[in-house]
Amino acid sequence: MSLQGTRVAIVATHGFEEAELSSPREAMQAQGIEVDIVAPEGGEIRAWAETDWGDNYTVDKTIDEVSEADYDALMLPGGHFNPDVLRTNEKVLTFVRSFFAAHKPVGAICHAPWILINAGVVEGRNMTSVPSISQDLKNAGAKWEDKEVIVDSGFVTSRTPKDLEAFNAKLVEEISEGKHRKQHA
Repeated sequence: MSLQGTRVAIVATHGFEEAELSSPREAMQAQGIEVDIVAPEGGEIRAWAETDWGDNYTVDKTIDEVSEADYDALMLPGGHFNPDVLRTNEKVLTFVRSFFAAHKPVGAICHAPWILINAGVVEGRNMTSVPSISQDLKNAGAKWEDKEVIVDSGFVTSRTPKDLEAFNAKLVEEISEGKHRKQHA
């Protein structure tokens, strides 16, 4: 299956969990998907690699340079620092909401659902995440389960880097299916 011409935005900033960006990006690129790393500021962002700082990644576009209309799907990596910073950035939250409003696939892993909570898009949705934020999701109205991957009408969530194989497969599958009528904000 080739998804040539398909474009996905990965929104991240300093402190994203390295495997949660690099692995999905590689899986999508292997299917011909063009992937842009989108961040609040240009230049490079630095990964967190489990227990210490990881590599630097080049930012392809800033949040000010993009629109949901530029992309077919959105992916949000976790980590502790990255989602905590992004969930307070109103431009990022508006960008995230726009994918749900347009019924486009969205993937989030680990702590990334913190961003989705602040964007106001988790109420009534079936989701998973790193267990430490399960109560945050429940408090925001999500139906949380402890599973390696959950798909809810184009909305893909997983718990940790250990779930990346399942997450990547489902994310690519949902992107290949395109818009999902029941994907909603």
